[in-house]
Amino acid sequence: MTDENFEHRVSFEPGELAANVRLGKLEMMYEELFAEVIEDGIITQEERAQLDRMADSLGLDKARLRSLEKALQSAYEARHQVVIKEMYESEEDKEAPRASLQLKQDSGALQQRISFLERRVAELEKALEEAQANVSVDIDLSGVTAKEVPDDDPIELQRRLRHDPRDEAALHTLYRVYEKKKEEDGKWCVAHALVFLGQASPEERAHYNKFRETALVRPKAALSADAWSRLLLHPDEEPLVGEIFAVVAPAVLVGRLSALRRDKQLQKLEAEKKQDPALSTIQAVRCFAWAAAILGMHPPQLFVYPDFDGTAELVPAMPPATKIGGKALSGRSAAELAFIAGKHLAQHRAQEFMRALFSSNAGGGIADLEDIFLAALSIGNPSMPMNERAKQVVVPIAKAIEPILEPTSIDQLRGHFLRFVEEGGRTNLQRWASGVDRTAWRAGLLLANDLMAAQSVFDLEDKERTQERMDDLLSFVSSDRYGKLRKQLGIAIG
Repeated sequence: MTDENFEHRVSFEPGELAANVRLGKLEMMYEELFAEVIEDGIITQEERAQLDRMADSLGLDKARLRSLEKALQSAYEARHQVVIKEMYESEEDKEAPRASLQLKQDSGALQQRISFLERRVAELEKALEEAQANVSVDIDLSGVTAKEVPDDDPIELQRRLRHDPRDEAALHTLYRVYEKKKEEDGKWCVAHALVFLGQASPEERAHYNKFRETALVRPKAALSADAWSRLLLHPDEEPLVGEIFAVVAPAVLVGRLSALRRDKQLQKLEAEKKQDPALSTIQAVRCFAWAAAILGMHPPQLFVYPDFDGTAELVPAMPPATKIGGKALSGRSAAELAFIAGKHLAQHRAQEFMRALFSSNAGGGIADLEDIFLAALSIGNPSMPMNERAKQVVVPIAKAIEPILEPTSIDQLRGHFLRFVEEGGRTNLQRWASGVDRTAWRAGLLLANDLMAAQSVFDLEDKERTQERMDDLLSFVSSDRYGKLRKQLGIAIG
């Protein structure tokens, strides 16, 4: 690879860099101000004075700092089933409290917790059975019509391809439709799919080869936020759900870091492995900065770990960081690196961040997302009805999140709650999470412009799921939305 692979045109127009999780100054300084102090569960008068001095020197509001401490303590109590008691040496010392942890040693409380968990398991098993029994099925009777493939209706052809992305007859017909309309980019996208499937005619292959980029795409402008939500977002990723998660993401990240620290699971990144994209000669590092600019994002902090057996991993930190592994540091083509970077950076966007923070790899899952989602809605409407089980789990989470939120964020949650109710008051977070994953694949493909590169990366990660993932991308390549995205970036043919 040459150094020019991950360079933008001089005329490239950067977009507004507002897609990342937004972290306030207070949250950024949390690790230094509070984490080490509460390691032993006690805040002494000396430590309190030190915290106050640090807050003054950093220009932080002490009342806001106390709210953060209260939120973190609430999260700690909820997670570890402990009670934090405020203790004072004397009446005069109330302004400098010492907080101590008193573990619940009541065996009756422990037994209640066990019973609650057993009931929760039973509820989840029942919910799983109901979900499996109510899986929606797309019914397509187009195969029984007199005409197998419509002659000139691209919308119907694309609908068929959503149902079966490997429908060769529909792909060939769609190519001819674009040919009649003289839409060179549409022809190329369909030819791309046919070449990947090994079903391209000589004419289709020739068209693909004629306009195939030997280097990476060179966009004229960054992807706009509107294009992301309107064209790139997978239909299963409900925008409102992501908007709700985006509001609480910074607060949840603070609590998540605290929990990981308490459980001795917080990943420590070595300072000497941190890379500056502007100075680094490592192609993978330069690729992430290149890709972030196209997606309208700030690149995350980048750390290289050749011994890490993976491509790229989001690491919870302040701010969130990326660990680039051996599978991305060597043996990858420029297109494969572009796919890895695009797919990964989508996880750093505020609307999609919660999916990555609570993925199964990160020690979380859909149940965590459900609890946080309900907590966010309850902040937007404290009188929201909840059953007893939900209250036991959701209320402590809401108490941990709310003190960290700005008043404007709480106002946003009120508005989001009203919209959620107006739109039916129902969502499926398993489907939403799957949609987030598929959006990330599409972001990767948009940058890589190469289905074979996408397949190679999927094979590296989980070969058994490669075909399922490629089917989604094949459907996307032949869609009208993909063509519009290419035009928006300025990479469409003609």
